Amino acid sequence: MRRVLFSLILAAAISLGLWAALQGQSSTAPLRHYDENLLSKGAYRVKVEIDMRVPMRDGVALSADIYRPDAEGKFPAILIRTPYNNNTEAAIVQSRFFAERGYVMIQQDVRGKFDSDGQFYPQQNEANDGYDMDEWIGKQPWFNGKLGTMGGSYVGYTQWAQAVRGSKYLVAMAPQVTTPDLYNNWYYTDGALSYAFSLSWGAVSIDGHVAQTTALYDWPKVYGHLPIATSPDAAGHRSTHYRDWVAHPTRDSFWEGLNHDKEYDKVSVPMLNVEGWYDIFLRGAIQDDVAMRKQARTDAARTGKRIMIGPWVHGTGRRNNTPAGQAADPNATDFGPDAEVDIQRVTLRWFDYWLKGINNGVLEEPPVKIFVMGENKWRYEREWPLARTQYTKYYISSKGKANSLIGDGLLSTHPPSGGSDTDTFNYDPADPVPTLGGNTCCAQQVPSGPWDQRSAERRDDVLVFTSDELTEPVEVTGPITMKLFAASSARDTDWTAKLVDVAPNGFARNVQDGILRARYRDAIGKQGTLLEPGKTYEYTIDMWATSNTFLPGHRIRLEISSSNFPRFDRNLNTGEEPATATRMVTAKQTIYHSSAYPSHVVLPVIPRSKAAN
Repeated sequence: MRRVLFSLILAAAISLGLWAALQGQSSTAPLRHYDENLLSKGAYRVKVEIDMRVPMRDGVALSADIYRPDAEGKFPAILIRTPYNNNTEAAIVQSRFFAERGYVMIQQDVRGKFDSDGQFYPQQNEANDGYDMDEWIGKQPWFNGKLGTMGGSYVGYTQWAQAVRGSKYLVAMAPQVTTPDLYNNWYYTDGALSYAFSLSWGAVSIDGHVAQTTALYDWPKVYGHLPIATSPDAAGHRSTHYRDWVAHPTRDSFWEGLNHDKEYDKVSVPMLNVEGWYDIFLRGAIQDDVAMRKQARTDAARTGKRIMIGPWVHGTGRRNNTPAGQAADPNATDFGPDAEVDIQRVTLRWFDYWLKGINNGVLEEPPVKIFVMGENKWRYEREWPLARTQYTKYYISSKGKANSLIGDGLLSTHPPSGGSDTDTFNYDPADPVPTLGGNTCCAQQVPSGPWDQRSAERRDDVLVFTSDELTEPVEVTGPITMKLFAASSARDTDWTAKLVDVAPNGFARNVQDGILRARYRDAIGKQGTLLEPGKTYEYTIDMWATSNTFLPGHRIRLEISSSNFPRFDRNLNTGEEPATATRMVTAKQTIYHSSAYPSHVVLPVIPRSKAAN
């Protein structure tokens, strides 16, 4: 009787703690990502088969290294398809980890990379090759019929691509830091080319059969090359796929042949996405998550969809954005011990449930797990965006001199009244605002993640609007949107907006940002329309999403400008084709903040209970 009573009390306590977490309230028990006692144990010796040649439908042979338990019987399998070499030390350690725990791990070089035959063209062959590999695994004597896929970035894309082909053997997926939307969430962002990523990663490091050494190039010179269509030439490369990307700035038939974000209804298996608030693919991953819950082919895929977002850059599980093996950078932000998570064990738990049937609570958890920065704690949520969100307008205002950190720009929830109606600045493409962190990836000499913004805020071409010091915490969790009323002397230009958390000591940590190429103001991905110089337009800038609590003593800041280089290509302000243009003009930019043109950012504020305060 006592045992039964104890179980009931324990269940009630767990339920209350989970309910508190769901409501955004503090829970006494920290969130656990896995129970070590419920994970598969390393009980097997490992048998390795190197360079297995697997024929694709067109006869091209791809190389796979196979790690499997050295024991009789059939086992579930996990497939990783990579362009980064399937035989690195990290790949070997990872493969042995899973094989020791009763999985067959298959590491395959994608077509045209390392030991695989064929010609590599990013993303072009992954759907068919991935499906063919799934079907090959299905015929192997050591396979028990349950296949999972895992890996991040490009390796995550390969999973999406093969999933839409629908092999009957595929049971579960675990893609990290990725999205199947190549056009607007890989190579372009709301009309602007994701330049440093596309050039440094896409045109140089991923080019050819093996990885390219990129650190020795004069990257400022490479990034500064014009026209951008031939920028790889400055690094000694002639990349066909890069030229194709910049030649297709709208979502035309070229992209439809590579994108899979309109094929969610073809995916029939549950998926665990792991993401970072500072990852280049964050926006796409959140859009995928919402769409999969509504559009996936099966109930298992819809109800089994899970997402986990930490305070990470393009690489997950670390507590700060200093690259592994390097001394802590003074600009790096340490999000505390809770930010450090063993993602490999999180993934093991996922596959233990779906491929082995171990009852470890995977399906009992709410579908959304987020790390709230500022408070530096994890929390479950039932949906995204959060149903309890109070979308709050924060208006910009000034006396006409919001230029730079020492200007008079203000940010508040009160609509503008009095003061000046406008602020102006000159945007010179020859001297763009430098990228200082943010959602960057894989680019040489371009910082990523949270970074001190004060050096950029000292520029006169950056308008800075800052709130009063907070007396209560303000949690911002969800999508962020900027409504900007502005005019330009140019035929085309860019608008950027950045949300910043200012600490009492002045450290200005970027929280999230966005960009909009003016010619695409009416429809992203469609044919653009040039501006009428001097005319005021209303722009909607997607600033992606975050979860950040602005603590008492901190201030909320918004930066407005027209460049973020080299993360995005410079708008040369001429209205000419961005890929081939070389002529620059300086644009005079006018930002409005009057009662008629109330520019503001919409923040998803989460109401706080007394327990949370």
